[in-house]
Amino acid sequence: MVSLQLVRLRCLTYRFRTMMDAMAQTVSAIPEGFHTITPHLTVDGAANYIDLLKRAFGAIEVHRSQAPSSKIMHATPRIGDSVVMLNDWFPEFGAKPITRAPWPFAIHLYVHDADGMFAQATAAGCKTVMPLADQFWGDRYGQVEDPAGFRWSIATCKEIPTAEEMEKRQKAMFGGK
Repeated sequence: MVSLQLVRLRCLTYRFRTMMDAMAQTVSAIPEGFHTITPHLTVDGAANYIDLLKRAFGAIEVHRSQAPSSKIMHATPRIGDSVVMLNDWFPEFGAKPITRAPWPFAIHLYVHDADGMFAQATAAGCKTVMPLADQFWGDRYGQVEDPAGFRWSIATCKEIPTAEEMEKRQKAMFGGK
């Protein structure tokens, strides 16, 4: 009899702890490390692309799921405080052909040292599209294109000029008064 009561007490204790653990675990609609907008890229050769992101932008691979063919079904490299989701191209599952650059968008990186990141990206094989320079809007800014054809803008915010100062600088840059 004592042993049956002990078993019941242990079961109740286990259920209570399980219920409390479940209540304590809340699921966020936006997973930790993600932001409202997260680029999701499809590339031909995702493993090599992840290696490029590591060399060019200091990416850290957070997750990788591979198909039996060794192609990457899903990967999540982190660059700074943000992630990029990517996968290999799977034409065998009906994926449309990958178009080639130039694409009408850039992936923007705000970093503490734009000069250092720009040099790192070009050393890793990215080509300069727009040389790094101080811009009228207050950023040190430039663009590179990676070997897969994606453009990356790299910037460090140096100042936040007033609207009037920005307009004045813009006019001077483009030859206006």
